[in-house]
Amino acid sequence: MLISAVNYAYCMAQKLNSMNRRTLKARLKVVRRALSQSSADCLVVTKPANVTYLTGFTGDDSWAVVFPRTGALITDGRFTEQAARQCRLCSIIERKKSMVEAVAKLLQTRSAGRTPAVEKSTSVADFQELSKQLKSRLKTVALIVESARRTKDKDEIAAVRAAAEIAASAFERTRRLVRPGLSENELAGILDFQIRKLGGKNSFETIVAFGANASRPHHQPTDKKLSRNDTVLIDFGVRYNGYCCDITRCFEVGRANPLFRRTYIAAEQAQSAALNLVRAGAEITAVDRAARDVINKSGLPVYSHGTGHGLGLEVHELPVVSNRTKEKLLAGDVITIEPAVYLPGRLGVRLEDDVLVTDYGYILLTAGTKKKR
Repeated sequence: MLISAVNYAYCMAQKLNSMNRRTLKARLKVVRRALSQSSADCLVVTKPANVTYLTGFTGDDSWAVVFPRTGALITDGRFTEQAARQCRLCSIIERKKSMVEAVAKLLQTRSAGRTPAVEKSTSVADFQELSKQLKSRLKTVALIVESARRTKDKDEIAAVRAAAEIAASAFERTRRLVRPGLSENELAGILDFQIRKLGGKNSFETIVAFGANASRPHHQPTDKKLSRNDTVLIDFGVRYNGYCCDITRCFEVGRANPLFRRTYIAAEQAQSAALNLVRAGAEITAVDRAARDVINKSGLPVYSHGTGHGLGLEVHELPVVSNRTKEKLLAGDVITIEPAVYLPGRLGVRLEDDVLVTDYGYILLTAGTKKKR
């Protein structure tokens, strides 16, 4: 598995590091169409993942502006060389002053008579300062780029799959080193190191929880040591070439724990019930409800968080898989399915996999990370 994962990931890196102009043009076309429907004709993009999606740039501290026919990336001297290599369709503006001043100057120069818009996720301070600099009305728009990002193209799907391959190899290497006396912090560090050795990065801080600590969904690893007879929950993700996977696995160490077995089976059956409904056109609330119904019927407490979420350039993207999402799944969605059972003071089990939604069902992207109680 290690050789295939590394080779696959390397091949994907060569392809994705040279994002083609056709891909970027298609993305910009979708965003421009949505922007025109909002009565704005240029968009200031401040969210890092959205900047990457529209320009191909993967550095930090940079904004983009999308005009009707052109685009620009505003960055500083730390990133101009990187931007020149990665950005295929937009001009690159090296700012000498603050980001807001540089963007305001660009808009004043190229947007006379236009209605500029800024992403709603922009900080209030930046929005207010940009409005002051422009001395004109500035619109806010929400989820224009995020909605375009929701449906993944074949290269994006391959990137998530590559991240999942690295995750699978890192997890198997780490699991072989699990032993009583190891702390949660140490085990998290071992897994993080294996991910780095295989060419990936963490897509979020690794969660390792022993025994009763696993009843807290976002537990932070501590110096608690693994007992001779104990249970382990590991929630981790790999970011590879910008794209994320997100996986949770649970297992026993030492003597079998009947309560853990019962809880694990309930979570496993809940995940299967949800996955059986996953396909393009499925009501998201129905997928969420299917998992909760199984756990409820088992007599165990039903988890309070969502059953899943989209992922891609960010570890949490559209769509949200919960009982509050009044939408349908779309072909090209990449989502997690992660039902759980939490027993405070005793243990917790969460099983999380990443899947691609298709017209006929789903494709499991995290099959390489085996489930073993």
